[in-house]
Amino acid sequence: MNRKLAIIIGIQAFLIVMLFWVLVYYGKDEYEASTQVSEDNIEAQNRVSSKEGLATIHISPATQAQSDITTSGLKTSTHQGGISSYGNVIAINNLIELRSRYLAAKADSLVISTSLAHNKLELARLRELNSDDKNVSDKVLATAQADTKSDEAKIFAAESSAKNIADTMRQAWGDTLTKLATEKTPSSLLQSLIDYKDVLIQITLPFDAAEPIENSYVMVAPTTASLNSVRAIYLSKSPMSNATIQGKTYFYHANTNILRAGMQVKINSLSNASKQTGVVIPATAVVWYAGKPWAYRKTGKDQFSRLPINTNIEVDNGWFYQASTKADLSAGDQVVTNGAQLLLSEEFKSQITNENED
Repeated sequence: MNRKLAIIIGIQAFLIVMLFWVLVYYGKDEYEASTQVSEDNIEAQNRVSSKEGLATIHISPATQAQSDITTSGLKTSTHQGGISSYGNVIAINNLIELRSRYLAAKADSLVISTSLAHNKLELARLRELNSDDKNVSDKVLATAQADTKSDEAKIFAAESSAKNIADTMRQAWGDTLTKLATEKTPSSLLQSLIDYKDVLIQITLPFDAAEPIENSYVMVAPTTASLNSVRAIYLSKSPMSNATIQGKTYFYHANTNILRAGMQVKINSLSNASKQTGVVIPATAVVWYAGKPWAYRKTGKDQFSRLPINTNIEVDNGWFYQASTKADLSAGDQVVTNGAQLLLSEEFKSQITNENED
């Protein structure tokens, strides 16, 4: 009985194995045909062609809708270029000290001038008396002459000291600030600087930047708090350079309570820059490949091409871009704003497939 059961089990096992191989044999062709059809369908939906080195991806409108690939038209835009640089808030204690010394020298000169005027009158009177039969002695007349000469020498010394102080100011602070500092009654601007209602800022601009003009301004902010920007108005050229930043130096003043002497500030110039015309490429349209930014332009109802762009000028929600050739992106072009990364994947999937076939 056991022998018959073993034979029956063996026959059943043999029949199962035979049926399995029959299924494998006849099902292989159908599987390969199905796989080929599937590959053909994928290739038909995601074809990539190349013309003059520019790859074009063909995506049917139906597939675009399924993949949620959307585009947006580029519009003409202008950008106010800016000059970015740095500067420092300058303490004016040295200017105030020089002003005090200058005014003291001028005051000395004024006091001595008053004495000189009196001594000259006295000398004239004594001369007259001396010539009138020696009513005063020659010694008294000589003493009066010596006093007059002494006053003249003192005035010359005081004026020379004042001039030297003014020259020192001019070397460090320039003509405009020297003129303000040497006025007997301080101007409203100088008084504001002394009272620290205004601050003096030495700004360094690039060598190729335009010369600031009267009443021009720049926006400045502490380097660690760029949102707290204030307007700084041009005052004059600065005769001294900045030890850490190369460029042309100028003095500006700003009415603010957030800046302190010694602070470094960042400058964004608005008044000296010209407007540029171009387009704004949305941030969602930009894809990165090989360390460079790209965008896909829709060239037909089922065609897309990848074009290089630059991201040198960042603006709200994207980058400002200027075309350099007719083939570049320009106003009116449709760029992919959703699905750009998918197009990039399809493009390089096709390249990998082509390389494998080769």
